[in-house]
Amino acid sequence: MNAEVIVTILCGLAIAVGVAGTIIPVLPGSILIGASLLAWAIWGGAGPVGWVIFAIGMLFVVAGMAASAVLTGRKLKQHGIPNRSVLIGMVLGVVGMFVIPVVGLFVGFAVGLLLSEVQRTRNFPAALKSSGAALKATGIGILVEFGLACAAASTWIIGVWIDAVNG
Repeated sequence: MNAEVIVTILCGLAIAVGVAGTIIPVLPGSILIGASLLAWAIWGGAGPVGWVIFAIGMLFVVAGMAASAVLTGRKLKQHGIPNRSVLIGMVLGVVGMFVIPVVGLFVGFAVGLLLSEVQRTRNFPAALKSSGAALKATGIGILVEFGLACAAASTWIIGVWIDAVNG
């Protein structure tokens, strides 16, 4: 097994972790995919094909990150949800991750968001509605980023096949 095969295997594993990281916030996500694509372009031995795959894959990665941020941010602004509520949700999500295995991050985020919105609005039904909208916006952003991360991963797989056939 030569160094290029080892690099390809390691990059494939890192890309898989990156794709999972777009859904599981504890893991690195799109940035890891981009770094893996770059590493494969440099050390994977695919030559010009590697750089084309890197460029196409990075288009998907950047589009996913940007779309996630824009879609989520726009929805949060539409519903008048302040950054403070999202930040409190994130902090309680991290705490929840250690308190409740597996689902604690998501439960903590939702509870933190709801508590912050109850404190802000002083109206439980309104807080419940705005928290639900924030969770939906976050979910849509995650799904879009996940889809584009899968497209970047697929691009890399196609590149590996092209390199193997031409190799």
